[in-house]
Amino acid sequence: MTMSAAPQLIESYELLLQQSLRMLELARSGDWSGLLLEKSRCLIDVEKLRQCDALPGLDAKGQRRKLELLEQILELDVEIRGRLVARRDELGELIGLSRRREPQGRGSAAGAAVYEAAARFSKAQG
Repeated sequence: MTMSAAPQLIESYELLLQQSLRMLELARSGDWSGLLLEKSRCLIDVEKLRQCDALPGLDAKGQRRKLELLEQILELDVEIRGRLVARRDELGELIGLSRRREPQGRGSAAGAAVYEAAARFSKAQG
């Protein structure tokens, strides 16, 4: 890695940290569509970073900074994932509630329609 590429690599990790902070903020606020959009951008940037990172050449100071940034990014990722799992579980519960209520709702509505039709039929004949 050239001397000019090393600072760019560290800058890329710093940008990745900023993206992780934005994703955590979006997860904390419950902006799931915003989180997915930011995650998509992040995945593209991670792939570019992976290609640059494969080149050797960071000095000891650069390696330490990269490690610090990676640790921070991973800590944020743990919280983001935890919030996503909680949201998934919440949605699973809502789907379960909806499925349990659906047959009752359909049955009640259908039963009411049959009752009303029978009542009208009885009046028409009577």
